[in-house]
Amino acid sequence: QVQLVESGGGLVQPGGSLRLSCAASGSGFSIYAVGWSRQAPGNQRELVATLTSGGTSTYGDSVKGRFTISRDNAKNMVYLQMNSLKPEDTAVYYCYVYHPYDESINYWGQGTQVTVSS
Repeated sequence: QVQLVESGGGLVQPGGSLRLSCAASGSGFSIYAVGWSRQAPGNQRELVATLTSGGTSTYGDSVKGRFTISRDNAKNMVYLQMNSLKPEDTAVYYCYVYHPYDESINYWGQGTQVTVSS
């Protein structure tokens, strides 16, 4: 089992940057794929980015070119660097991990609020 705790959210002006962090505890973190998802009020949860243990990343269309997902297996950490933030990026951001061969095995953090506003 893996426990996840996000941090780094907050209020930022449009055009600004934030880096979200996700600390993982438990066994086997390095074999899991990792990801970030977000949910704005009244909207469905949306994929932001994923990263496999082998280093393959995918991004949602709305964040491509602006966000970067990374991981540090030695520290059991996942990061999301967010640049050129827009008001529509405002949401609760969730870190998650999933087993590469069985996506029904997945664990989620509690979420961190990101607000982009002037």
